[in-house]
Amino acid sequence: MDLRQLRYFVAVARERNFTRAAEQLNIAQPPLSRQIQLLEEELGVILITRTSRPVKLTDAGRLLYEQALQVLGRVDQMKDATRRVGMNRNRVLSIGFVASTLYGGLPVLVRKLRQNAPELDIQLLEMLSIQQVAALKEGRIDIGFGRMRHNDPNVVATILREERLVVALPQDSVLAQDEGPIRLSDIADQRLIVYPKEPRPSYADQVLSLLQEEEIRPRDVLEVREIQTALGLVAADSGVCIIPSSARQMRSDVRYRVIDSPGATSPVIMNHRAGDTSRYLDLIRRLIREMYAEKPAWLAANNLAAPDPDP
Repeated sequence: MDLRQLRYFVAVARERNFTRAAEQLNIAQPPLSRQIQLLEEELGVILITRTSRPVKLTDAGRLLYEQALQVLGRVDQMKDATRRVGMNRNRVLSIGFVASTLYGGLPVLVRKLRQNAPELDIQLLEMLSIQQVAALKEGRIDIGFGRMRHNDPNVVATILREERLVVALPQDSVLAQDEGPIRLSDIADQRLIVYPKEPRPSYADQVLSLLQEEEIRPRDVLEVREIQTALGLVAADSGVCIIPSSARQMRSDVRYRVIDSPGATSPVIMNHRAGDTSRYLDLIRRLIREMYAEKPAWLAANNLAAPDPDP
């Protein structure tokens, strides 16, 4: 087994099609098929079921795919780190984040991290929660801060806190005239704007599940790609939107009311690769504990209960 065979296999597993994988790899299909066959012969198992369209991975194929992503990701990281050392450049630490975490502690954490580890070249990459899981396994990021729970055994998820949810309302709407908590039933006859439209599952599904659990059906649902668009539509009196409390800072031309329901929360989740023993991961954990211990105003204002300071 060599890295070239793993890259070929990953391309086929992603595309679920030998022809498209060959085009992506810029090689002919026969040698691609032959390398996959040699890999199967070496392992003694079938990795891909070729009789279906699109092709499907066997159980062994799915296991190899997950492991191959990690191996190839770490190889790419090794190459980059070696080049950076050779060029006397700092180590890169890539952090994936969902947009709403920019208003709930991530900037403070990054500032503390820069102060405590000035040798790091910190890269911040906005990506959805579900994209972070794949990016971690592929080695494209080192840490992720998202909002979606998952059960991927290759990625460790730590819930840092449960953040309140609020309803964003047009300034002139009847519901915006009261500043107190709002019941979910109060928005049953409203157009609900949810984000992101894709990929799914996502935060949009968290919101829709919350409404379904309380047997509330909005008048209709409008799906948009990002929170900025959703809040812009609220400001234009095109509907209402449920957002994490800390994201209230994004726009001042809409009104916000906290949802009066114990289940109306969204987790802030830190994700990292299973088996990661980096000292920078331990440093990030310590800095988060310190940040929570300082009891900043945004933490008390946006969380249903005091978070566990020991993630």
